[in-house]
Amino acid sequence: MAITKEQALAYHEGEQPGKTSIITTKPCHNADDLSMAYTPGVAEPVREIFRNSENSYKYTNRGNLVAVISNGTAILGLGDLGPLASKPVMEGKGVLFKRFADVDIFDLEIDEKDPEKFVQIVKSMEPTFGGINLEDIKAPECFYIEDKLKKEMNIPVFHDDQHGTAIIVGAGLINALEIVGKDISAIKVVFSGAGAAGNSCAKFIVSLGVEKENLFMFDKSGPLHAKRKDLSKEQQFFAHNHHLSLSEAMKDADLFVGVSASNILTAEMVRSMAKKPIIFAMANPDPEITYELAVSVRKDLIMATGRSDYPNQINNVLGFPYIFRGALDVGAAHITEGMKIAAAKALAALAKEDVPESVRKAYNNTDFSFGPEYIVPKPFDPRVIEWEALAVAKEAVREGIAKNPITDWEKYREELKARMEKYWQ
Repeated sequence: MAITKEQALAYHEGEQPGKTSIITTKPCHNADDLSMAYTPGVAEPVREIFRNSENSYKYTNRGNLVAVISNGTAILGLGDLGPLASKPVMEGKGVLFKRFADVDIFDLEIDEKDPEKFVQIVKSMEPTFGGINLEDIKAPECFYIEDKLKKEMNIPVFHDDQHGTAIIVGAGLINALEIVGKDISAIKVVFSGAGAAGNSCAKFIVSLGVEKENLFMFDKSGPLHAKRKDLSKEQQFFAHNHHLSLSEAMKDADLFVGVSASNILTAEMVRSMAKKPIIFAMANPDPEITYELAVSVRKDLIMATGRSDYPNQINNVLGFPYIFRGALDVGAAHITEGMKIAAAKALAALAKEDVPESVRKAYNNTDFSFGPEYIVPKPFDPRVIEWEALAVAKEAVREGIAKNPITDWEKYREELKARMEKYWQ
């Protein structure tokens, strides 16, 4: 569906500007309700929280409240347009949190580019939130900010531009490799794009089993090689002692991952790849190579993009809502690599299940079954929450970082389904 400028602006304006609002969860209809909601009734939870800070999760909304935070330095593909311009995106993130995992959010647009000052601002807000979702912060500052906050805060901190894409790529890769019959430790991988998403995707698939020596990364200045002086610490991790061009590196490659710019991958490059190649071309709105051109060159290709109008969309909404849902529900102090891997494996496993009729209807009565054109679940699959959030929560408990561990997992699964019934009716 093509969306016009006028349609997009009308959607965001409407009778009530913006996309989110706040509603109360307790009655306030009379004097007694007012006394309970505010003074004097509010004094009792205040005392209980002062006595034990963990009671904040019992008597306030903290356990289901995530901050979506940006300074607007890397808004979508638009660049540094400032914190105020990032607000529509942060509100949109809030819509997805609520719609797909029933997580409440406050969007916070912070007018601060200095990484250390930004860290201190976010850190000071820990008493308000159960988790922090960082968004649209440019590299390399985003790496420092997330690392520092993870070390200094005792609630989950997650930079979705990095890890969200990586988790869905990981799920798709697990299934694509199964379909083509290749060993993850033996594949040759080429990356175009070495920013936040590129680095995180590369690190994540290495954690899944890709050999770092078999991974070749490029940015707009060319290959990441060891003698370049302009590489960040994160980029240096993937630097090689080679000066191959992109076209040279693509020869016999098993996997191409693009998080860069449109139309940089040529038909000749695709033709030179190994048998049964895999392409994840995720530049938006136009991928590194068009779907039509790629599949016309290689009939044995498995291809994914960031677009909803082609098979195998790599969509972050399959990740962040459910990861926070699982982390919040067990009181996880952090979101670990193990929790991210658990999320990817859960998504990969769900894609092998029979697809319910409701999903077919949501996508114009399209049939989906596990195979080259269906390697990750669809965002409007209502089962994602019970598969992914449960897997994330289980891993947090297994790793011993859950303050409120769950023991009855079937009961939790039913609670997740019940929580979401109103959204899927």
